[in-house]
Amino acid sequence: MEPRLSLVTLGVSHLDRAIEFYRDGLGLPLETRDPDSDVAFFTLGATKLSLYPRELLAEDVTVSPDGEGFSGITLAHNVRSAQAVDAQLEEAIEAGATLVKPGQEVFWGGYSGYFADPDGHLWEVAWNPFFDID
Repeated sequence: MEPRLSLVTLGVSHLDRAIEFYRDGLGLPLETRDPDSDVAFFTLGATKLSLYPRELLAEDVTVSPDGEGFSGITLAHNVRSAQAVDAQLEEAIEAGATLVKPGQEVFWGGYSGYFADPDGHLWEVAWNPFFDID
């Protein structure tokens, strides 16, 4: 396998609400939203974020859509400072996210916090002084 992550797809319960959260609330650039399809794509640098109805995603994977609890996956957004962590968490909350863990110093030497999007997908916002985001 080539070392690359091309697409992250989130199964969402209300596609239009999810698009509004990511586009209008967090300001991510919507690349494609065909009104005749059930998918939306956002460009995140070399990676794309895809939103797709949870039931249809589960059908495609051939699993039940009734998962609950911690899925074992988080998404991360690294920022340039500890102050930027708090600002990004606040932006997400104002857009409709739920604060899961406020920004705080963490054991690995950085500063991070977590929010859940309207469908419960967990996002870490982190400043890592050892990680170059340029």
